[in-house]
Amino acid sequence: RKCWITRNLGASQQATSATDATEASAGWYWQFNRKQGFKHDGSIRTPGTTWITSINESSDWLSANDPCGLDLGNGWRLPTESEWVFIHNAEGWGNYNDTYDSVLKLHTAGILSYSNGSLSNRGIYGDYWSSTQYNSTNGRFFILYSGFANSSNGNKPYGFAVRCLRDY
Repeated sequence: RKCWITRNLGASQQATSATDATEASAGWYWQFNRKQGFKHDGSIRTPGTTWITSINESSDWLSANDPCGLDLGNGWRLPTESEWVFIHNAEGWGNYNDTYDSVLKLHTAGILSYSNGSLSNRGIYGDYWSSTQYNSTNGRFFILYSGFANSSNGNKPYGFAVRCLRDY
């Protein structure tokens, strides 16, 4: 059995709708296999460190870099791609209304661009990292929007939201 958090890591509140576009519900964003999370208020990304625009490494997300374990403690971790696929199929998700109406309350937190770390699509898309890489430059993630919910590949420098889980 799995225990999932019901708000994005770094969020101060659970989303209030599938298209909740508030910073408080979006939480923080992470680049693949990186410890550092980023928040974005719609204008400014914090911290304002240099954005990594290229990641080329052949590795799943290392447990030492897993923001779930680092922020929530022992036993918490990022879901694998298989775990995203399992819950997607079990719940029958077809779009962001389905994902929001589930116990996870997944919503459209948006993304940080791989090219410069700017915020886009908050309230339109929700992209959630898995711990599974696709290849040396792409990671697997779960994407949701008005007409779609499924797994996909994305450039590792994207900043995506994170949901955490633990086994019990």
